[in-house]
Amino acid sequence: MKKILVIAFTLLSMSVMRSAAATRAQTFDMQVPVPPTVVSVAGSPRLVYELHLVNVSRKTLVLEQVDVLDARDATLLARMGRNDLEHHLKRADPIPDGVGPLTFTPGMRGVVYLWLPLPDEARPRTLAHRLAFHVAGQKAARSKKVRGGRAVVRSRSPAALGPPLCGGPWVAVYNPRWERGHRRTFHVVDHRSGAVARLPGRFAIDWLKVDAQGHLARGDKDVVKHWYGYGASVLAVADGVIAATRANMPESATMSGAHPETDAGNYIVLDLGQGRYAFYEHLKPGSIRVAAGEHVRRGQVIAALGFTGHSTGPHLHFHVADTASPQDAEGLPFVFDGFRVLGAYRDFDAFGSMPWTPPDQAAGTWRTREMPAPFDVVDFGARATSVSPSGCAVADR
Repeated sequence: MKKILVIAFTLLSMSVMRSAAATRAQTFDMQVPVPPTVVSVAGSPRLVYELHLVNVSRKTLVLEQVDVLDARDATLLARMGRNDLEHHLKRADPIPDGVGPLTFTPGMRGVVYLWLPLPDEARPRTLAHRLAFHVAGQKAARSKKVRGGRAVVRSRSPAALGPPLCGGPWVAVYNPRWERGHRRTFHVVDHRSGAVARLPGRFAIDWLKVDAQGHLARGDKDVVKHWYGYGASVLAVADGVIAATRANMPESATMSGAHPETDAGNYIVLDLGQGRYAFYEHLKPGSIRVAAGEHVRRGQVIAALGFTGHSTGPHLHFHVADTASPQDAEGLPFVFDGFRVLGAYRDFDAFGSMPWTPPDQAAGTWRTREMPAPFDVVDFGARATSVSPSGCAVADR
């Protein structure tokens, strides 16, 4: 009998311990669905990926801090405090009234969009994450920590591409912090098939042309053909095969008369090989010169910049993804072989109405094998070493 009681007590103790451990573990579930990747932006490496969080506890939790660690030795690579998280965290569920920007009610989901500068010497192979949080209603001093979200960093180098456009000045319009920007726009193509949400525009850039004074158009800005970029030659960024096109979308002659029917409008998808596809969107009606299955050469004119689809003005939307679908794909990193930085817009409110800020000459203006920074103003024709089939002077690979 005594032996039975001892066994029963032991089993009860183990059950309590498991219950306590489960209680401690029921906080945040952390997942990184798409491998993190490193890409050079404006001369320094950036670590780009998404950390998905779910409050799996029965309590309301308030996020305080996210640490990104090298999983090998727990070296701290980056730390995001409350101010940073308010810019980089987006919650997926409806938010009840009175719930703060970092508060997760039970079951609430959110995504932390990371676009982090890395120390030059840091080359992590695997990441881990450490969250600091507290239970709502309790003092923040009683914060708790949980570690998880292990993820292997993508080892493959980004695709190195030629220019998608001739000359300049072209403004690289994107911002990882924009709540409604390409960086944060998930798509689910078919709910019935159990398809997961994809992020095709993870590295997307909208290219808009300006004049020397920073204006987007000559004369009446409501007239589409007055925009400086309208009708510009669109170039193949690499030798490849055309995977898909769409050419039947009409275009409004005025900005005010536009009625967008689809996001991409007229588009071309270029198969770069090795599971990479380049997307050109919002193309001018009647301008597409290629068809699916056709082989093209780097620098070849394939279409003209237009104003079709969901567009705030004539521009070229460009990105690279892992399938030929405009929406059912994951965005992949890319770099350009060469471009000249003319300057940048430090203040978005000045874009389109004022000249850009000149670059720091000490940093150099010719860039190779990198992405431009948000709102960099670039020229693709500088330091040319050859002439493409389009007649544009461009830098060789």
